[in-house]
Amino acid sequence: MYSRIDEPHACTLTDALREWACNYPDQPWLEDSQGFKLTAGQAYADSQRFAGYLHQLGVQPEERVGVFMTNGCATATTVFGIGLLRGTAVMLNTELRATFLRHQLNDCQLATMVVDASLVEHIVSLADELPHLRTLIVLGERPSAMPSQWRCLDWADHRSSTPWEGLAPTPQDIFCIMYTSGTTGPSKGVLMPHCHCALFGLGAMRSVEITPQDKYYICLPLFHANGLFMQLGATVLARIPAYLKQRFSASTWLADITKTGATLTNHLGTTAMFVINQAPTAQDRSHRLRACMSAPNPVQHEVVFRERFGVEDVLSGFGMTEIGIPIWGRLGHAAPNAAGWVHEDCFEVCIADPDTDVPVPTGQTGEILVRPKVPFGFMAGYLNVPQKSVEAWRSLWFHTGDAGIRDEQGLITFVDRIKDCIRRRGENISATEVEAVVGQLPGIHEVAAYAVPAQGPGGEDEVMLALVPSAGATLDMAQIVRQASAQLPRFAKPRYLRQMNELPKTATGKIQRAVLRQQGSAGAYDSESTTTD
Repeated sequence: MYSRIDEPHACTLTDALREWACNYPDQPWLEDSQGFKLTAGQAYADSQRFAGYLHQLGVQPEERVGVFMTNGCATATTVFGIGLLRGTAVMLNTELRATFLRHQLNDCQLATMVVDASLVEHIVSLADELPHLRTLIVLGERPSAMPSQWRCLDWADHRSSTPWEGLAPTPQDIFCIMYTSGTTGPSKGVLMPHCHCALFGLGAMRSVEITPQDKYYICLPLFHANGLFMQLGATVLARIPAYLKQRFSASTWLADITKTGATLTNHLGTTAMFVINQAPTAQDRSHRLRACMSAPNPVQHEVVFRERFGVEDVLSGFGMTEIGIPIWGRLGHAAPNAAGWVHEDCFEVCIADPDTDVPVPTGQTGEILVRPKVPFGFMAGYLNVPQKSVEAWRSLWFHTGDAGIRDEQGLITFVDRIKDCIRRRGENISATEVEAVVGQLPGIHEVAAYAVPAQGPGGEDEVMLALVPSAGATLDMAQIVRQASAQLPRFAKPRYLRQMNELPKTATGKIQRAVLRQQGSAGAYDSESTTTD
């Protein structure tokens, strides 16, 4: 593994790849679902050439370069090439369109972008609204017609460039910018130093105890920290191979895991659910997968991965783009529903009253506050909105906005987003817990639970549900209330229900409860009335 693994303040992923390539250039690193393969030596050499190519085009150290690409070997060497140049890779969600995409490109003032050919049209559609953009480097076949103000180049041209041999990036240099989802306003760019990015992978290495015999299956997108740093970064630090799936597919997940010989993979809640919903087969255990990280990790998901798929360890964690992953699960310590334990070498965590920042007693719910023990182990701030950085860092703790509980053994459980907690009858109600119950009822495809103001004084809430029916299903609101109430505490009983064709979501798939709250309860089914409002 990387020689500086025990010096987290000195770790950078670019240096880890350099060292791997110098010592073991022929060891396999990457294979992707498009059929490309790279050894450590090939990947580093290609990254050096891409850095040299950017420099030849006039890109300077510390300059931002947009990356609008799906998963693949080319994406990895592009990002590492930008890093070697001491540039900043702006990782753009490939689902961004129109207003969302324009905001991020202009917020970063991007002059240069690397784009998959299949995504170029979405940039072109904004040509008149991107005053800073000058150069597109296209992976794949370039469009025949492009706006005259841009130069359009082939990604493959970098292979004939002189490799970059300039100064290596330092742990405090900004490696990456990733945007938060921005549920209540424009998304914010998170400035991520090289050390911060490396800590994602370092934590993953220790959590799943990576060995030289392991292989990672990466199906989450590289434009997010989970795919790029928790998984791909871990493989560079640990010097193990990885398989990059271009896009997640529930129907091919098991076949891919089996075919590639992967021993490790990560899920988000929705991808785990999609895999679980696939019909059982005789091949469900015909794989080498020994551990899976899933966030969140509800009991019903963990049971399926352990009992149906035979995965020995199902772990979780807690973190954010801004802070990394300060809380991790541990091998051999099953903790369904919980996030895990603090990575104490690198982080401090406090559970505090969200209004006073005073720590709450063990076993009580409070806001999860975090701060790093490692220099440059956190974000350097939000791009262009310093006031938001100051707000998040009040009392010299980063305020996650998430509610959690720590027990006597130090195990931390994520409860909910604080703003998504519902206060009713003197009790705090978790929207996600309500959704977990209602979402299992017959005929319901998706559900969002959120607060609407209760009638009269007191400042408390009523529970409201937005429901999307399954295909062909007819929802009986009264029956849903009865069924849900049988499984929920009395104080969590939903009062208002509204049927919708789809739930409002961000570009990263998060439910926009703020949008739902703004719609209020007018016209919704009222379980405490015989008629709708």
